[in-house]
Amino acid sequence: MKNNLFKISVLFLGTASFLSSCGSSEKQEVVAEDVAPPMEIITTTKEKLSTELRIPAELAGFQQVDIYAKVSSFVKELKVDIGTQVKKGQLLMVLEAPEISSQLAAAESRLRSQEAVYMTSNSTYKRILETSKVEGTVSKNDLEQSEGRKNSDQAQLQAAKASYKEIQNMQGYLQIRAPFDGVIAARNVNLGAYVGPSGKGSELPLFTIQQQEKLRLSVYIPELYTGYLKSGDELSFNVKSLPGRTFKAKIARMSGALDSKFRSERVEMDVVNDTKRLLPGMVAEVLLPLKAQDSNYVVPKTAVVTSSEGIFVLKVQDNKTLRVPVQKGREIEDRVEIFGEIQENTQLVKAASEEIKDGTPLK
Repeated sequence: MKNNLFKISVLFLGTASFLSSCGSSEKQEVVAEDVAPPMEIITTTKEKLSTELRIPAELAGFQQVDIYAKVSSFVKELKVDIGTQVKKGQLLMVLEAPEISSQLAAAESRLRSQEAVYMTSNSTYKRILETSKVEGTVSKNDLEQSEGRKNSDQAQLQAAKASYKEIQNMQGYLQIRAPFDGVIAARNVNLGAYVGPSGKGSELPLFTIQQQEKLRLSVYIPELYTGYLKSGDELSFNVKSLPGRTFKAKIARMSGALDSKFRSERVEMDVVNDTKRLLPGMVAEVLLPLKAQDSNYVVPKTAVVTSSEGIFVLKVQDNKTLRVPVQKGREIEDRVEIFGEIQENTQLVKAASEEIKDGTPLK
């Protein structure tokens, strides 16, 4: 009897314990469902996203050239120095090369000698030609030989003239003149210095001339933003050496191609610099107003997921999630442009994540 009572007691306690654990499990599931956060839904709309981008740029002389000596020589006279304002054709430097003077004298002598030879042969040919008009006085062979000597001497005369002209040009290279109006930005030689073509006496240029009344502002635009600019757009820029000053310039030239290394397009603006406040070589900061021409879909950044599987948003369809691949455009603060198979008033999950799979029901 006692054994039966003991068995009944054990069975009762086990059943009570099982019922208690089942009630606790059901309660936990109910609590878990109650605290599960719902998915916040947004609706896509189109808008024009306007942003500003600051990009470093560089100022340079509108024209700039390094001047080297054409022939090996010595510096005889210096007419200008750093900072000198020069005009086109102005004499900057006189060089000296005695061997060129000797070559010019020899070439002139050969030219005079050849002129005399040609005058003689030409005169002889004319007399023989006049005499040959009387039949039987001059043979045809003698006439042809005379004409051949005349033509040969004439060719030699032309060669002597070309040689003389060439040495004259070489002597003209001893006078260094300004190719355009500008400022001497660098001078790398002194009186008596030996100079010559690049790598043969002159590692550095004789002078560097810059046109500073008009400057060239160059900026490289990243590939993502090239479609927002066109020739003629006015941009603002400033330089660190003139705080508080804002300058404006219009786009004058666009390369129309991307740099293979930086994947950016070179854009140039012409800057009028009458006051000479801006200097070539200054680093400027250009403000690019990026205004979209068309309206695009703009969503919070949290709605776009970037993963190893690609970039996508979570679309709500039949009360379940569906991944839709998209491409990202410009970003501003907490919003981003998206491009893809998205329609007007499409519902998207605002706080999307990679853990939410396709077909997940909305809570």
